[in-house]
This record gives sequence, structure tokens and C-alpha cells, in this order.
Amino acid sequence: MTWEPELDELRRRRELAEAMGGPEKIARQHDAGRLTVRERLAALLDEGSFREVGALAGAAVYDGDGKLDSFTPANFVTGTGRIDGRKVVVGGDDFTVRGGAADASIAGKQIFSEQLANELRLPLVRLVEGTGGGGSVKMLEQMGRTYVPVNPGWDYVVDNLSVVPVVAAGLGPVAGLGAARLCAAHLSILVEGTAQLFVAGPPVVRRVGEDVDKEQLGGSRVHSRNAAVDLVAGSEAEAFEMIRRFLSYLPTSAYQLPPVIAGEDPPGRREESLLSAVPRSRRQPYRIRDILRAVFDAGSLMEVQRYGGSIVTALARLDGHPVGVVAGDPYVAGGCLTVEGAEAVTRLADLCSTFHLPIVTLTDQPGLLIGTRAEQRATIRHGVRAISAVYQASVPGAEIIVRRVFGVGGAGLTNRHRLIRRWAWPSADWGSLPVEGGIEAAYRADLERAEDPDALLADILARLDAVRSPLRTAEKFGVEDIVDPRETRPLLCDWVRDAYAVLPATPGRPAFGTRP
Repeated sequence: MTWEPELDELRRRRELAEAMGGPEKIARQHDAGRLTVRERLAALLDEGSFREVGALAGAAVYDGDGKLDSFTPANFVTGTGRIDGRKVVVGGDDFTVRGGAADASIAGKQIFSEQLANELRLPLVRLVEGTGGGGSVKMLEQMGRTYVPVNPGWDYVVDNLSVVPVVAAGLGPVAGLGAARLCAAHLSILVEGTAQLFVAGPPVVRRVGEDVDKEQLGGSRVHSRNAAVDLVAGSEAEAFEMIRRFLSYLPTSAYQLPPVIAGEDPPGRREESLLSAVPRSRRQPYRIRDILRAVFDAGSLMEVQRYGGSIVTALARLDGHPVGVVAGDPYVAGGCLTVEGAEAVTRLADLCSTFHLPIVTLTDQPGLLIGTRAEQRATIRHGVRAISAVYQASVPGAEIIVRRVFGVGGAGLTNRHRLIRRWAWPSADWGSLPVEGGIEAAYRADLERAEDPDALLADILARLDAVRSPLRTAEKFGVEDIVDPRETRPLLCDWVRDAYAVLPATPGRPAFGTRP
């Protein structure tokens, strides 16, 4: 006597589950340029590493003898797998079964995946496609009642942001609770052309008078710069590469330290291009990303909030040690801190604080964006929120003052009330406001009385140019060191070893959770 008949039935049911929505629905998925959920799992995870949980869950129909007549699997596939040898929890929507709608799902599977990541302290990857919410209106008639809605597993969704790295990729139309699941992550990705993100899709939006298609409503052109998602991928394969790379900088959970790898780029490398990277003319912009690539380990720079505009936020390595990076881009809004830039700073600071990554700031910050539009968008409130996140971050910090430090924005880009290891370049320029912006107000009476105001203005500028030299500040120990820009990488590589030495011996969840 054996259990072979039961095992045969088990194998049959697994085969039915792996068939998903059937050949016709799978073909439709491929015709739309999208992979199925099981193809996505195979592409993302290390080969053969996926161990599914709950494959037998779904809608079964039995004949009169109580034997299984047909089976439709739940349209959410979850389990554990490995990415570059490290174990993760992954959950993906199956769009071939009722288009990823919740009335074909079993909420317990989504809840379980969130709980599994939380309890085992494993990174969580969500592959989102569909609604994942409360189902269609037709369900109400079938149930004969309505209900007070609850977001399933949301207690774990929120808590996971303070416990494990969470990455979500929108790989097709994503609406409702699915959209919320995409945004409630440390890194959210949208695939260009084949994925869209919206609270409600075009049929619902038409009811409020807007006739738009999916791309117009929630495509990558809509969301690539508004901070709804962090990154836009050109394909599903690129999205999976972004996931793998992002997780490589982070520990498995907040209870571990970031993974340090063997550095292949010499820590003593002095990049000659840095000597002329910043123009002598203060009005001339420069390419900040060229500077970042020259300073950090070769090939290690990964921007993680591409919507930041005037603020570049990234993960990178110094001699193999993962760090967070904040830098100003003078080519966008003159480098001023905008609403989007403030959001990028907030998310980067929260990410690094949660997972114990030291932060390196390359400062060229003329202050918060000014003007009517900036006031209408409440730029000051967003800026204050970003500064609060910077001050709440408890990880070690280093600052390279590349050029400008002015106003509230410049003052708040690092926590200037704690010890931040700081070096300035000879191009540094700082103060409560730029000389050029305040000179006419400060010397208005003198200029109005002058016979030649232009000549007097030029004379005043010449006198102030001497005063604003960073060397004058260094004389009073207002800045600790002014250095040759070519020494930046060796100095930071030396600092990062000290920074890692003071990271907590028993790390844990942050005092302030990530703000999604």
C-alpha cells in the first residue's frame, strides 16, 4: 500500500496550476508583449531556485462523483527563490487568469507572501500586473451583499518597509490596490510601453468626463517625472536587472549590515578630470554624473530616483562598500531644490537609514526653488520634509562641497548639527544667499547715490569676491578642509572604512520608518 494515487492527483493539480489561464490567454499575454508570471519568475530568479507556496489554491469544480472536473488557479503566484545566491520572497500577479482581477485571487496568498518576508526577514519582490483589489461590481450580486473594504495584509505591507528591502515592478496595467502595492516599496519600476499605473482605469475615468487610453492616463510618460515610481525600464528584462542590481547594495534585512564586496577599483585612484570638472565661472553648469563616476567605484553608480531632476540620488560603492549618494545637478532648475528633488532626498535618506548605508553628499545647492510656481506647489513644505528625513537619518555621513551652499536648502542637505566628515573643493561658494542675488538690496542706497552705479557695483563685487573665498572660511575653521578635487576618491575610500566600523554591531529596524 502506497500513497501513489494521491501523489498522481497532486501532480495533476500542479500541472493544471502551471497551465495558468490556458493557451489562448497565454498567447494573448505574449501578443501584448508581456511575459507570463511563471516566465517572469524564471527570468528573475537563479535557475531552479523557485520554491512555490500555495500552488494548489484556486477555484475547483467537481463532478457528481466528487472528482475534480476543472481547476482554475488563483491568479497570484508566490514562493521563495534566490537572486545571485541570496534568498528572497517573490509574489507575482497572473494576468492570464481574469486579467489579474481580485475576484479570481485568494487574498490569503498575498498576505502570506508579505508575512513570510516579514517573519523570515527576507527581501520581498512584487511583480505587479492587474488590480489586486476588491474585484468587480458583478461580485456584489454574486455575494448578495457588499462589505466595508480593507486592504489585505496592509499591516505587513507597511511594516515591511522598516524590516526588509521591498522592490515592486509594474509589468502591465496596474490599478487600484495593485497600484498601491507598486508604490509601497523602496524601489518601484514601471516598464515603458507595456505597463501603466493608475488609481482607476480608462473605463472608470470616462465616468468623470475624461476619455483617455491607458498610456495617456498612466503610461511611463506620465509617471517618469512625478515621483509615483522611481525608475522606468525599457523592457521586462531591464526591470529584472534593476531589481537584481538594487538588492545587491542592500542587506537581507534591517537586522544585518550591507554586503561589502572586494573592491576592484583602486581606492587611491586620482581622477585628473576632476581638476577641471567645475568651471571657474559660477554661472556655467557642469555634468555632475561625470564627477560621480570619477569618484565612486567604476560601474557601481545606480540612480534610484530618476525623477529627482535637480537632485541626483543613487547607490554606489567605495572600495566595495555600499553607500547612498546625494548630489546637485546644476543643469536642472539651476540646481535648486524642487518638490521632486525633495522627494528624492527623502526616499534616499529613509532607505539608507533603514538599511544602514552611510551617505555621501556632493553639495552644489543654491537653495529652495523660488517663484510663483514654486510657491503654488508648496516647495517649502516638501523641502522641510526632506530636511527632516536627513536629520532623522542616523547613519554616518560625508560631504564634498563642490560649489554652492546657500539658504535653507543648502543648509539642510546634510545634518550640520552633527559630525559629518566634510571637505570642500576650491570652487566652493557659500553663505546665507548668493552675493549676486543680494548685493543690490544690501547696497541700494549707495548705488542710488553713486554717479556711476555700474562702476560702484563692479567695485563692490571685486571686494566681496575676496571675502567669499573659501580660504577665508577655513581660517576660522568654518570648514574643516579644502582639498584638491583629485584627492576626493582616496579621502572617501579611507572614510568609508571608518564609517562601516561604527555601524551598529546589532542592527535593527529604524526609529523612523520609510515614507512611501
